[in-house]
Amino acid sequence: MKNKKHKVKHVLAAYEEEFGESELTEMREDSLLNKVIAGYRVKSIWSGPVLEIEAYPYWKIPQGKRVKRDKNSSKAQAKLNEKNRQKHVARLISVNFRNYHDLYMTITYDSHNVPEDHAQAKKDMQNYIRRLKNWLKKQEQYADFELKYIYTTEHTRNGEKVRAHHHMVTNFPDREMAEFLWNRGRASSDRLDSRGESFKPLGTYLVKERGPKTMKSYTPSRNLKKPKVTVSDTKLTRRRAAKIATEEINAQEIFEKIYKNYQFKNMNVSFSDYVSGAYIQVEMMRIDTVETLVEKKRRLDI
Repeated sequence: MKNKKHKVKHVLAAYEEEFGESELTEMREDSLLNKVIAGYRVKSIWSGPVLEIEAYPYWKIPQGKRVKRDKNSSKAQAKLNEKNRQKHVARLISVNFRNYHDLYMTITYDSHNVPEDHAQAKKDMQNYIRRLKNWLKKQEQYADFELKYIYTTEHTRNGEKVRAHHHMVTNFPDREMAEFLWNRGRASSDRLDSRGESFKPLGTYLVKERGPKTMKSYTPSRNLKKPKVTVSDTKLTRRRAAKIATEEINAQEIFEKIYKNYQFKNMNVSFSDYVSGAYIQVEMMRIDTVETLVEKKRRLDI
């Protein structure tokens, strides 16, 4: 006799928006070992020197059975989409740009060149990038240089229109020339500095505001490399995940054993009022990168 097959549904796709940063309660502690949980899926995202781990429960749901969604799920989904967009931009920066080397730029307009609308502001940036590329082609040492960038155009804040300006991360090799080639106001730049952490704060800042014409909220160059993503259902057992969530075992020791050559940085555990289990997010940094950044920072401070 054939066993009845059940559809395995993982919580990240369907319910991540329901997990909030709430405290562990007795009710939630009981739910961590609920037999409905079939296991924990571990998603590992490698973004340059940064490694993120997202561990979340999956459980067996009989075929055809649907889980009732909360009436506010559309708002929660929009919030989740925004959060994922911020994480994606931070990961793109980590993969494609270098600390203490590449540039973070703030680009503004003088009173004579303020764009009439968002479309004109976008054209201004496209023209600026064209000038950067043309300058590189004329320099023998940069003839084959591959320009990379991510930029945002900010024209609203909290729903109100503000003076248009841009933020850009780029690997353009000449800082002074990058500032000089912007001809519609002032461009200022700093070297990227994540201070040994991930670029999450910068990713959040870059996509903090969207208008009706900027739903994507950022513009990347087409040559950016993507993070490496793997998924496993065997790295973390249900019992071990429960012990990590309840702090019965040392999470740092566990994850540094699983991911050798990476240093544990921080962890966040979220719970839901609607589903069993916990959503565990861990951030790690490649050890050789941590040591290199510390040394570079020390030299810069001398």
